[in-house]
Amino acid sequence: MAVEGSTITSRIKNLLRSPSIKLRRNKAGNRREDLSSKVTLEKVLGITVSGGRGLACDPRSGLVAYPAGCVVVLFNPRKHKQHHILNSSRKTITALAFSPDGKYLVTGESGHMPAVRVWDVAERSQVAELQEHKYGVACVAFSPSAKYIVSVGYQHDMIVNVWAWKKNIVVASNKVSSRVTAVSFSEDCSYFVTAGNRHIKFWYLDDSKTSKVNATVPLLGRSGLLGELRNNLFTDVACGRGKKADSTFCITSSGLLCEFSDRRLLDKWVELRTTVAHCISVSQDYIFCGCADGTVRLFNPSNLHFLSTLPRPHALGTDIASITEASRLFSGVANARYPDTIALTFDPTNQWLSCVYNDHSIYVWDVRDPKKVGKVYSALYHSSCVWSVEVYPEVKDSNQACLPPSSFITCSSDNTIRLWNTESSGVHGSTLHRNILSSDLIKIIYVDGNTQALLDTDLPGGDKADASLMDPRVGIRSVCVSPNGQHLASGDRMGTLRVHELQSLSEMLKVEAHDSEILCLEYSKPDTGLKLLASASRDRLIHVLDAGREYSLQQTLDEHSSSITAVKFAASDGQVRMISCGADKSIYFRTAQKSGDGVQFTRTHHVVRKTTLYDMDVEPSWKYTAIGCQDRNIRIFNISSGKQKKLFKGSQGEDGTLIKVQTDPSGIYIATSCSDKNLSIFDFSSGECVATMFGHSGECSLDYLSRS
Repeated sequence: MAVEGSTITSRIKNLLRSPSIKLRRNKAGNRREDLSSKVTLEKVLGITVSGGRGLACDPRSGLVAYPAGCVVVLFNPRKHKQHHILNSSRKTITALAFSPDGKYLVTGESGHMPAVRVWDVAERSQVAELQEHKYGVACVAFSPSAKYIVSVGYQHDMIVNVWAWKKNIVVASNKVSSRVTAVSFSEDCSYFVTAGNRHIKFWYLDDSKTSKVNATVPLLGRSGLLGELRNNLFTDVACGRGKKADSTFCITSSGLLCEFSDRRLLDKWVELRTTVAHCISVSQDYIFCGCADGTVRLFNPSNLHFLSTLPRPHALGTDIASITEASRLFSGVANARYPDTIALTFDPTNQWLSCVYNDHSIYVWDVRDPKKVGKVYSALYHSSCVWSVEVYPEVKDSNQACLPPSSFITCSSDNTIRLWNTESSGVHGSTLHRNILSSDLIKIIYVDGNTQALLDTDLPGGDKADASLMDPRVGIRSVCVSPNGQHLASGDRMGTLRVHELQSLSEMLKVEAHDSEILCLEYSKPDTGLKLLASASRDRLIHVLDAGREYSLQQTLDEHSSSITAVKFAASDGQVRMISCGADKSIYFRTAQKSGDGVQFTRTHHVVRKTTLYDMDVEPSWKYTAIGCQDRNIRIFNISSGKQKKLFKGSQGEDGTLIKVQTDPSGIYIATSCSDKNLSIFDFSSGECVATMFGHSGECSLDYLSRS
């Protein structure tokens, strides 16, 4: 149920108040808007760059491109605006590059039979699909003439292809014997260079031959003469520009910057004075080297003389809410640790350097004066899979609200809970203020755990730990906000329940409530007359706590025989109900009975179906509950009687499982998330699908964000 790679694209626009929307009436006479062309991807809060091959800049417009799941984000640092290219194959985008004129973008992807795709940047539409690789595309590049595209496959297929992409043919091809991490074209288009494990290779293109032959010809390659550096892992490569067009620059993971001549000879190298080097970017005037601990070294390409070290980003574990002035960012912190720099791209027109760090943050630095670098833009995102998203409730008395309207909260395997607001310029009624590090992010709550230790972990293939690959035993699994907006409950993957006071963000409760991960949390609504919190876990237990009495335990229910996937409260027919479902294919309907100073829930109905039940929501009238099932159906049950009212398909596809369901605040629509990576919106009454969308390259969570 995680959002792969930490991208959050679950903001579904609530357009119910828009005067321009065409409305239709359903059988019940309620107004229903036509959503088929109205649901759009508004903003992506996340990034899935894993190396220099996943970050690119259009040298003419300054547009920065990076992958976020199966979406390419086209970001304008000057205007802080995003546009998006959506990969309809739903495959994770692994590499991308702009054409020299900025008109086209080429992407590579992972998965079975991956494609190299070419996109028109202005139209954001696909213009070519090139399919020859079998397992994944490690890196891609346009030739300086934009006539050719080179693509290199994952180490499993080890194929280097040169495409005449407008003809959709491979004009030259060959195999490599090592894992390739990067590729770069020479300025005169006569050759390109690949870099990888014990590998620097020069590949030569004879344009006169490749233009005339329609069949694929062998690609001529010659290894660089590495000498005593032959056992190194070369993590990135960039061919020289301008006066140094005959040179090729590369870096080793051990921290060496190397220069090769046009005769493939290793001319010279310098030490970067770092534990590990990840990426390189070369212009006519500068060489930028991205290294461990947030370091970026700047060198002169003409002689490899060291020029300066750029400022580092935020320290890991920083209280971002306390950084309201830029000067705080440039003042060092003793014994602080910083995220590694894993990708660089340079805009020569504006003299801006975009950097991505391995905690999934992005910074754009103004390097016009290397001795006085300024920050143009920055954003911080989850560094691991996002498990849950919760919208902050509407609080009647705005002075009592801890967060501004349209705020939402996410939790992740990176052991953080993040508070977001993408619209408000300030935080009304709260001591929280906007920070200079991430305009969409209000606050980060760091929970127990060493995230940096996970980020430092080496993975198979030499990459550093990334989002979905972090330790599955840690992380925050579920969050829920109390109806009055004052408390935030969270459950982690070890079974620990925490409650934070949202005004001060202080931890007011921490208890080892379960023996396994807490899959769901639910507060009772004020209309029930009760102040309860239910926590349900993979350990098959539901704990009911009294939130009005310092979260004292009221009852423990152990009727389920397998993981409990959802629990909800409702009030109907003058009774307070609690409904739960789980992997044991059971649904339990319970009714509250007063017992002494508290309440006890007793079972009134028990329903068993033939499919696993993954998620549940109660519609606003509290008459019915909707359950998302493994067979991709939505089953609607009457809460009072426990009887099934209707069943309809919750996914347009024929594969996957429904993992999340969510009714909108009006009760007209129900949204679903399917493991086939599609989101859908259905009419709750008729079951008609009114909109579908995609953007994630993994399973995703969702919630409605109401907006005026």
